[in-house]
Amino acid sequence: MVNNAAVLDRAFHALADPTRRSIVDRLSRGPASVKELAEPLPMSLAAVVQHVQALEGSGLVSSEKVGRVRTCRLEPSALAAVERWAADCRTTWQARLDRLGDHLAESAKTNPKKK
Repeated sequence: MVNNAAVLDRAFHALADPTRRSIVDRLSRGPASVKELAEPLPMSLAAVVQHVQALEGSGLVSSEKVGRVRTCRLEPSALAAVERWAADCRTTWQARLDRLGDHLAESAKTNPKKK
């Protein structure tokens, strides 16, 4: 089994860059060539290729070259690991906040403020 912490570390490192998040956002709508990914970005095609390579290294994106065209696709399984981690964190914090709310409500009942 792949170390989940390592998978998350690579994904979050890749997603820390706004250009890479932009590329992931674009790929969430479907596959695209590197040229298509580069069109809206204010950088060279070579720079976009480096970002795509970083995303591939993280496992978030895969690509296939046919002739001279490299087509990129999002890898849902890598995003699912990030989503599971975020959901687990959300569940933990919601439970903690619920307990805090219960404690504060009980405290307010037993120690009402005097006016």
